[in-house]
Amino acid sequence: MALDGKSVLVLTTNYGTEQDELTKPVAALREAGARVVIAAQKPEAIATLVLDKDPGDKVEPDTTLAEATSDGYDAVVVPGGTLNADQLRIDEDAQRLVTAFAREGKPVASVCHGPWLLVNSELTEGRDMTSYQTLMEDLVNAGANWTDQEVVVDTEGGHTLITSRNPGDLDAFSSAIIRSLEG
Repeated sequence: MALDGKSVLVLTTNYGTEQDELTKPVAALREAGARVVIAAQKPEAIATLVLDKDPGDKVEPDTTLAEATSDGYDAVVVPGGTLNADQLRIDEDAQRLVTAFAREGKPVASVCHGPWLLVNSELTEGRDMTSYQTLMEDLVNAGANWTDQEVVVDTEGGHTLITSRNPGDLDAFSSAIIRSLEG
């Protein structure tokens, strides 16, 4: 398998993560052979949402954000969901983790509202990015070069940064992460 021996950490809160933005990249990465570990704020089931309003599937985390480190992982993925992203962006452990991955030159991938965490972690300056359209001003104000594309892969700035707009872009998003890890 293409990603045998690769490990990916996924960061989320326990409520409000967009279901498909969590489950589809995880499934694609596992299908490609990667070991995927989901880290949530608490060691409790993650209550996902569908389109930010309807209850989605419950997903069990593997660890907590506080316990997680970047050691032993090849990339980090940050799903969206407005409620999830709004809380994750101020979570000090989530900030610590994405900053560590970036500092170590490992890929950072984020979709939809997930890039809010990257804004609060000061990882957007001069980077080519996309996001859900309502985050455009936030990203531009934080120094990003925002564009409306299904996936943007920026390989400058010391680490690969992969961003996508919404659940409709998840196939391209997941493929970009896999290509980056094959690399």
